[in-house]
Amino acid sequence: MQKNVLEYLENTVKKYPDKIAFSDEKKSYTFLEFQMAAKRLATSICSKTNEINKPIAVIVNRNVESLICFMAVLYSGNFYVPIDSSMPSQRKEKIIEQVNPILTLDFTDEKIEITENGAIDEEEISKRTNKILDVDPVYVIFTSGSTGMPKGIVISHRSVIDFTDWMAETFEISSSDIMANQAPFYFDLSVKDIYTTLKCGATAHILSKKLLMFPTLLIDFLNEKKVTTLIWATSAFNLISNSKVLEKKSVETLKKVILGGEALLAKHLNIWKKAMPNVQYVNLYGPTEVTVDCTYYKIDREFKDDEAVPIGKACENKEVILLDENLQLVENGRPGEICVRGTGLAKGYYNDFEKTNQSFIQNPQNPYYPDIIYRTGDIGICNERGEIVFQSRKDGQIKHMGYRIELGEIERAINALDKINAAICFYDEAKHKIVCAYEGSATDEEIITHVGKLVPKYMFPNIIKKYDELPYNQNGKINRVKIREEYFNAVND
Repeated sequence: MQKNVLEYLENTVKKYPDKIAFSDEKKSYTFLEFQMAAKRLATSICSKTNEINKPIAVIVNRNVESLICFMAVLYSGNFYVPIDSSMPSQRKEKIIEQVNPILTLDFTDEKIEITENGAIDEEEISKRTNKILDVDPVYVIFTSGSTGMPKGIVISHRSVIDFTDWMAETFEISSSDIMANQAPFYFDLSVKDIYTTLKCGATAHILSKKLLMFPTLLIDFLNEKKVTTLIWATSAFNLISNSKVLEKKSVETLKKVILGGEALLAKHLNIWKKAMPNVQYVNLYGPTEVTVDCTYYKIDREFKDDEAVPIGKACENKEVILLDENLQLVENGRPGEICVRGTGLAKGYYNDFEKTNQSFIQNPQNPYYPDIIYRTGDIGICNERGEIVFQSRKDGQIKHMGYRIELGEIERAINALDKINAAICFYDEAKHKIVCAYEGSATDEEIITHVGKLVPKYMFPNIIKKYDELPYNQNGKINRVKIREEYFNAVND
């Protein structure tokens, strides 16, 4: 029985000790080198604290050392809290204050280094890891909170093990796979790269910021490394399609593209499929609170540019239900809030029982024993094929001109226009106006003409704001909060 994610690394080291596990732009580590480095750092951690099952903050960058720190923390019997090295100091301080870590690993501090000759205390490491249960935390990842206070989501070993085993089996990831990690390590999407690599003996190359900025160089790199699998944020996928680079070149060895983080638009999917038609494309959905993802759809048919791509069906050992405002099951074809149950659910929010109890509630369909579901705040609908289709955030539902409208439907219509790179919509309650913010070369007239072919007039955006570049947050998603703030600050000036 596996109870600790470290067993992935232990087993793979026995099979592939000299195979490259992870590499960045400066260095690569075999599985054995990676394990030894983690154990040396773990021994150092053990010498500094006797505590176990406590948080240790890790200041992360796009390098293998960040991952070594994660494993070292786990070998010390504790759990890691990844924090972006470029995060504003005020937000970093809020997280540190909330989680109160027993240590902080930061490679900008000269006192912390990964040596090649340090001692390893196998006995102490074994004693500590043997005390960890599968219900204990692997990590706490912080996401934004509606009150301005970040929320720390606690994920257990069992949740990561369940999800990783499902990922590897469902998408046939093996030791022959070569991956290119795009997601930053403070973003839960990277969990897929990290733990499938450790479980399957695959190789993961950590993409540098430079490559992510220059699509042509990125495609060349993917070909040079013979990459077979991309587990990327949808925003990165869109960046490549918007760049037009796929009109000139493709990734010759690519077999699988697995996406998540934002709604997948058919327009971008079709650009990739035209360039690489034999690749298996997968659309994943799920908030951090369900251990990365809770639904998946292996794309098996064609979609028009303005069609919604389904998020599919529940991942193994998870159930997804759609509930109405009274927490009752909705009929097929009716929208409802996406709610999730299963072992993938987070243990809750770190040091915040009030928020935990608001989002993690007793299953209203089961009054007989404790059975927790997570309310995602997202609205979905089950189509005639039995597939769930994401519609919008719950707060993306508005009442406008007497009509109940899903802003996500308007966004999908606007994003289907060729001259739009990305677009989002929100509602100005005071002025009763639908606001569209977009990046691209389309004119206001072209947007309205195009939208008029897809949605009724009462759903047309009333205010259209063009950006040279839409702002993105640290997780690679469009920064809707910043766009709204800029708009309302300008309105109120």
